[in-house]
Amino acid sequence: MATTRSRRTTLAVPASNPRFIDKAQGLPADEFFLDLEDAVAPQAKEAARANVVAALNDGDWGDRVRVVRVNDVTTRFAYRDVIDVVEGAGAHLDCLMLPKVSSPDHVVWLDLLLSQIEQAAGLPVGRIGIEAQIEDARGLTRVDEIAASSPRLEALVFGPGDLMASINMRTLVVGEQPPGYTEGDAYHYILMRILLAARANDLQAIDGPYFNVRDVDAFTRAAERSAALGFDGKWVLHPAQIEAGNDVYSPAQDAYDHAELILDAYDHATRVEGRGAAMLGDEMIDEASRKMALVVAAKGRAAGMRRTKTFEPSA
Repeated sequence: MATTRSRRTTLAVPASNPRFIDKAQGLPADEFFLDLEDAVAPQAKEAARANVVAALNDGDWGDRVRVVRVNDVTTRFAYRDVIDVVEGAGAHLDCLMLPKVSSPDHVVWLDLLLSQIEQAAGLPVGRIGIEAQIEDARGLTRVDEIAASSPRLEALVFGPGDLMASINMRTLVVGEQPPGYTEGDAYHYILMRILLAARANDLQAIDGPYFNVRDVDAFTRAAERSAALGFDGKWVLHPAQIEAGNDVYSPAQDAYDHAELILDAYDHATRVEGRGAAMLGDEMIDEASRKMALVVAAKGRAAGMRRTKTFEPSA
């Protein structure tokens, strides 16, 4: 399934900067997105679209997830972004990221336009996915409807800068706790709201960026909070953040090995022994254990981890 793609780190790449595009191809982020929105000035958007098409068709992106962020649907740029990119390089595109989604109608519009272009261009209809960015109070209050609005949806993405502005949060550092908030996490409700909507619709949940790009320790602390909740990954804005992000959103080797052992032991108990519960060492496991283990194992597999322990049935 497309929603099992590894998105531990999603690297933002300005589509108007060919040097950054070239450099991004050698970086170990799981996903990159060529940005036609905030990173590109209005007068540079047409040239940036051409850069995107060339980069997708001719670039060496390996097996990473290939995404383009178009402009939001209320602008004069959005429809041409979609048409030019998909007609020019749709065969080399995994997803379009739609920013500032405040209504399910925004996603429906993109879904319909994509289907029309795919049909006209002879591309498989429905293959190109959508990532929806939740960036304001209206979008957050309708996130359940947004998450259920299209079968193309693969992920919900938290857009902290615009959302912080929309609720008048008292901070100018995107992703940082506001001054005066000394207990807990000011973003906890927002993150959980997005996460629950995503999981209810079998989507991934991606945390937004941390703008102080040279403070890797602070980035790591922010990433650890959303990873602990269950988020699949986080945006990165600088190469220095990639290694930390990949590490935070990957399971530890012991946890990954243990998850695979649980799956093996439960499969053996139910399929071979005909029992609904089993023992793995001193630990009792059942169907709930299997479900939890599946989550950890899937994250490890998507990240390319290899198990170091094998299951051996007890005599």
